[in-house]
Amino acid sequence: MRNSSFFAALALGLTTTGLMAQEVTIKVSHFLPPNSNYQKLVLEPWCAKLATDSGNKLKCQIYPAMQMGGTPPQLVDQVKNGVADIAWTAPGYSAGRFPKTEALELPGVLPLGGLLGGRAIWDFYGQQLKDEYKDYKVLAMHGDGGMNIHTASKPLATAEDFKGVKLRSPNRTIARTLTALGATPVAMPPAQVTEAISKGVVDGASAVWEVMLPTKLDEVTKFHFETPADRPVMGATVLVLLMNKQKYESLPPDLKAIVDKTSGLPLVERYGKAWDEASIAARNKVKATPGHTVTVVSGAKYDAILKQAEVVEKEWLADAKAKGINGESLVAAARETARKQKN
Repeated sequence: MRNSSFFAALALGLTTTGLMAQEVTIKVSHFLPPNSNYQKLVLEPWCAKLATDSGNKLKCQIYPAMQMGGTPPQLVDQVKNGVADIAWTAPGYSAGRFPKTEALELPGVLPLGGLLGGRAIWDFYGQQLKDEYKDYKVLAMHGDGGMNIHTASKPLATAEDFKGVKLRSPNRTIARTLTALGATPVAMPPAQVTEAISKGVVDGASAVWEVMLPTKLDEVTKFHFETPADRPVMGATVLVLLMNKQKYESLPPDLKAIVDKTSGLPLVERYGKAWDEASIAARNKVKATPGHTVTVVSGAKYDAILKQAEVVEKEWLADAKAKGINGESLVAAARETARKQKN
């Protein structure tokens, strides 16, 4: 009797130890503040679902605002090298490193909005980009909804208005678009933009509505240039949630299955919906605030802007050809995936 009790206790102890051994905490790094819509509306709910679905065997430790050190362009290496297990970043922050992805950021390619743009981007990733991210486990790839321009003292409504204006640019492709319009692009992450505008370092920023309130960009800008809803955007920033490949492969099958089930298109759509809701809320707040002017540039004026920005695609195609990339095929595929989202 005593022996059977002993072995039962031993078996229970071994079982408990085995369960404890399955508990995994993943380090998640990103560049936005902890009060950002991204962390509150996407990352934290996703991490909560991982924990719930796994019976708390899979948990996240979130490091916002580059708390693990380094700069946003270094996030792709931090996750590749295992400093972070997961990182959310913009491939465009590492100029030239993900050249095929840049096809999505060209003027006149993606549809307006987080949900439509995200679906198009994820579709394009599945068709064209898997080789470009072969060193990572890609959990999601989405967009920022499409660029708008926010300025402190000068309204923008035509291609001519961009000349001589210094504007923050989030990636190389948008920088080229701004240059084509006669503006001077200045690269900087979202966290630095508000101070840069307040000090006159730049006149405004290419930034989506979603980041306006968390970064207090609405407090230093008064004029807001907006893309018409029925036209492709002037440009966009592609964003990606990457996981260290070795970390993913080291997970036990049950936890790996939970990661797979909660990532991919469901996570892309979570991003898109959160982006759209936050963008609508920010736009409505800004529009209702005295002293702010929101201008939707449409018709011939918007077409003239896209026409002037066509040189950006030509430059990108030349770069792609030099790298042995069939750029024409990629751009055609990107536009086709975008077109399908409108049906």
